[in-house]
Amino acid sequence: MANWESYRVSDVVADIDDRKYVLPVIQRRLVWSFDKMELLFDTLLKGDSFGGIMVIKEEKNNEPLFSFRPFTKTGDPIDSIQVDQLGQSQSFVIDGQQRLQTFYIGLLGSLDGRILYFDLFSNYTAEFEFKFESDHTKLPNVARSDSPKTIKHYLWLPVNSLLKDLKLTSNEKTTAKRIIADRKITNESEKDHVFENVAAFYRNILCNKSLGISEVALDKTFDKAQNRQRIVELFRRLNDGGTRLSPFDLVASLLKSFEWQMEGFLDDTLNDFADIGLDQDNLIKLVFILQDDPTKELTDICATDATFAIAQRQRIKATLSCVRQFLKASELYYFYKDSNRSFVPLFFVAYHMFHKAESDAQLVSYFDDFDANNPEFARIRKWINYSLLNGVFRSKGAGWIPYRTGVRKLLGRIRLSKKADFPVEGLFDVYKAHGVTFTDTFDVSMLDSLDASFIFYLMYDRKQTIRVQDIDHIMPKSRLSDAKVEWNQINSIRNYQLLDYGTNRGEKNASPFKTWLCTKVTDKASFITRHLIPNDESLWDESAFAAFSNERAALIFGKIQTYIL
Repeated sequence: MANWESYRVSDVVADIDDRKYVLPVIQRRLVWSFDKMELLFDTLLKGDSFGGIMVIKEEKNNEPLFSFRPFTKTGDPIDSIQVDQLGQSQSFVIDGQQRLQTFYIGLLGSLDGRILYFDLFSNYTAEFEFKFESDHTKLPNVARSDSPKTIKHYLWLPVNSLLKDLKLTSNEKTTAKRIIADRKITNESEKDHVFENVAAFYRNILCNKSLGISEVALDKTFDKAQNRQRIVELFRRLNDGGTRLSPFDLVASLLKSFEWQMEGFLDDTLNDFADIGLDQDNLIKLVFILQDDPTKELTDICATDATFAIAQRQRIKATLSCVRQFLKASELYYFYKDSNRSFVPLFFVAYHMFHKAESDAQLVSYFDDFDANNPEFARIRKWINYSLLNGVFRSKGAGWIPYRTGVRKLLGRIRLSKKADFPVEGLFDVYKAHGVTFTDTFDVSMLDSLDASFIFYLMYDRKQTIRVQDIDHIMPKSRLSDAKVEWNQINSIRNYQLLDYGTNRGEKNASPFKTWLCTKVTDKASFITRHLIPNDESLWDESAFAAFSNERAALIFGKIQTYIL
């Protein structure tokens, strides 16, 4: 049974500061944006509903159901702790964390070095304006013409100082008069706004019991494991509304409920390997794959999954270090570091290395001799390069979804080769048997059927990526279209290059290529080398596009052969 009571926001924030409200380990981190947090304060001062808070009350001297952490006052993550006995009664928040965290940071703390400011010239009949900022000089001074403000300039005051003053005076009029005197405000309309805004702040934060909190009672006839399961299920259902958790957020919460050290394992590992594209979803998926069970549903997850992750945490970290070393040795590191790439192929590099007989220390240095005819390096590099070039981890069709069927089918083959050689040809056979478009024999005519993002990476010497560049038509599509060139030839990798946004959308835009290259490019020789432009200037004119296209295709394919084939 849940009993609801109403509280003042200021009282709950003070209790958060005294750690009477804490976060169970199943909770995720703060995810709200500045805009969303600012909007919550507007909602609070308007007296509108913003939902209730749900907690579990744990009594002093008892062992809590979950390990826990305090609320953050700065936005920095805090590790959970496990205690055998509570030093005081505490409320474990299972729903409403983001709202309580917003009130705590806004009233007493900061986020990423920014404190919360309140505009005392807000139009109190329409919108109370709040803004997080690290430097008050960066706050806006004059409102836009379409702003609902009746006074078109601002009077910003730090929220924490306003709260402190109101607590000292216990009188909103006294505080408002002091602000008016300090800021030398003489205009009657401006005075009215200060009085009304200070009153709304005082009323809704220090006076009104506007925060509804419900305590969920634990069934004392259940053992600890049953109560944990019950609370995690309640947590899942509650989070179907509000700021929804992803399926893997829920999985992470469940795993942390089984083993509190999972929080540290997830945080540390994600922090250490974010540079290779590892995120929470992929790390949890990897834990399941390493156990040969990639298709686990939420209802299938059990304590042994968390136990496995914690028991193998050093091995998993050594494996991921080995994967990163492989990416650097094969010059794929920046392909993963600079963009949001599919992690699927790295699952299988990790799986193969995890199950090798080598020790953790040996695994970390496994590819130190990659340039001395390390046969495993050559096999894995061939598999991942050919897979990326064919785009098998981006393609869909014939029932092939890389993150689902792809993972399942590839795992079914690679698990047969634990502690053996990497089964490069066997994995290629999986693609072919499943009907995925794949070839391990290439020629120049295939360029447009291969994965463009990977070709760009190879074209630009495995350094430049699409993420920071525009994909530009070398010869403008408008001019080629006027010349009756077929659309598939205009929009071909043969006619694409990567340019910075300013150049592409500025002077280059729709200009004849030869004219632009000869008059606007400072270092023409360097440009044609970098972008694989044919040296023969007679091919730079749109009238010679067919010959230009064939010559450039040969240059691109030559770069692919150099790096892969």
